[in-house]
Amino acid sequence: MKQTWRWFGPLDRTSIDDILQAGAEGIVSALHHVLPGAVWSADEIRKRKMEISKRMDGSPSGLSWEVAESLPVSEAIKKQAGDWRQHIENYKLSMKNLADQNIEIICYNFMPVLDWTRTDLKWRMPHGGTTMRFDLVDFAAFDIHILQRRGADHDYSPEILDSAAERYREMSEGKKRNILDSVACGLPGSRDSLALEDIRRHLDEYKEITPEKLRRHFKDFLDEVIPAAEKIGVRLCCHPDDPPFSLLGLPRIMSTEEDYRNIVKAVDSSANGIAMCSGSLGARPDNDLPGMVERLGHCLHFVHLRNVKKETSVVPTSFHEAEHLDGDTDMVALTKAILLEEKSRRRYGRKDWNIPIRPDHGMDILDDLKRSGQPGYPSIGRLKGLAELRGLIKALSYEEKVKESI
Repeated sequence: MKQTWRWFGPLDRTSIDDILQAGAEGIVSALHHVLPGAVWSADEIRKRKMEISKRMDGSPSGLSWEVAESLPVSEAIKKQAGDWRQHIENYKLSMKNLADQNIEIICYNFMPVLDWTRTDLKWRMPHGGTTMRFDLVDFAAFDIHILQRRGADHDYSPEILDSAAERYREMSEGKKRNILDSVACGLPGSRDSLALEDIRRHLDEYKEITPEKLRRHFKDFLDEVIPAAEKIGVRLCCHPDDPPFSLLGLPRIMSTEEDYRNIVKAVDSSANGIAMCSGSLGARPDNDLPGMVERLGHCLHFVHLRNVKKETSVVPTSFHEAEHLDGDTDMVALTKAILLEEKSRRRYGRKDWNIPIRPDHGMDILDDLKRSGQPGYPSIGRLKGLAELRGLIKALSYEEKVKESI
């Protein structure tokens, strides 16, 4: 596995020097200052590549930009509204500009309105560090009583409705603001967040879009961009919904293995692939992650390794970000499945056998607590996660070598 690290650019509190010291072998980045639907220009891509290639003292870093995450799909494309056709043409041009700079893997998602969603970005753990949490009761209180979405009370069980009403009655103004800020913080790396009126406007625009209609829009998008990706030699991979169930009445179409399978079948091409995010998919008890790699690994282009602790065994559920090796997902079995997929690719001579992975998210620990970095992306917490994953990879790889020598 190629061990990579997500970097948000020069304003990131984690520097290229820090990433080198963490032992990462490549960089995952994006042009977060470019609005969704606009073109990633050749000049801006070259600029980001140059920033990645140098340490703070100007000497070569030896690191390269391995994965573009995310080249965002605009809301216009998802809704097929406004300038959506021009946005698709812009997407194709952005892909070409990335390909011209030898960036071959492009990760994206098709989540309406909200990207990953949490209700608390700094939930305190027993050891004193903080992590991100999705509290279903808090979210229901936000949805019903703060956002006041019409029909929201039909989307929750009677138990959740009662708990949410009680929770809201006890909320301070500060707690209400914290939940809004957490839910509406926007795309990772974005400097913008959504206000209540923005969310209401988006929801109104989606009220006629069913899951089936959104899937059709997704296929229309793939029908346009995948042939272009094949021609220029890039591979696209779709990130799952986070969390992997409907929020605010919005359609979610990348939450389960069946969703993944439908997208792969929609446009049969080696350029049309999937991104495995073990934390997103792991928030559903009915997702078998090692099995998904075994069955769909041939179209796996990129992996996020992180873990979550689910607080119930139903869907939807509350959950929080856990230690990389200590959540509900069997990280040993998942990592072994990925290594076996790589072995299979080497056997068949695939050039893309070395699958890029990155330690996704992490708890804020030690000096992270003072840095105020990008939510979910602490320096030391991710370093700890990468170290644990590296040890796991090393041990499993050694075990495989021993078996082969016998």
